[in-house]
Amino acid sequence: MTAPTRPAGPVDAAHLQDLLASMFAPWVQELDLVVRAVEPDGVMLALPVGSRHVHGGGVMCGQTLMAAADTAMVLAISAQLGGFRPMTTVQLQTSFLRPVARDAGEVTLVARVLKPGRQLVFGEIECLLPDGKLAAHATTTYALL
Repeated sequence: MTAPTRPAGPVDAAHLQDLLASMFAPWVQELDLVVRAVEPDGVMLALPVGSRHVHGGGVMCGQTLMAAADTAMVLAISAQLGGFRPMTTVQLQTSFLRPVARDAGEVTLVARVLKPGRQLVFGEIECLLPDGKLAAHATTTYALL
């Protein structure tokens, strides 16, 4: 796989959506994430709550939220770098605060780069319910390769 060509200017939502379709594993693509906004310090994505991500307890499983959070941060870092650069997750710490009900519709993920470095990038992701309440919070560290 090759990354989409870097845009001439700032990275926009369409470029990041193309990156999702071309650089991520098929099962990550099946999360159906939608890039809603690109800001100077991060990105906002929508994660549809689908039946395949809901476990027997009637709520979205944590693995789905963690995968979406990890993906959102890769996109936030890519946006800040002006395009995709190989990287790997060093640390992903997630706290689950509220369940995401099967009928929630979608979860909004807000991924922010807190401290970019030459080799390590630190960030945080908020997973928000439709009413704006925090469902999960993650902190991350990535190594740029």
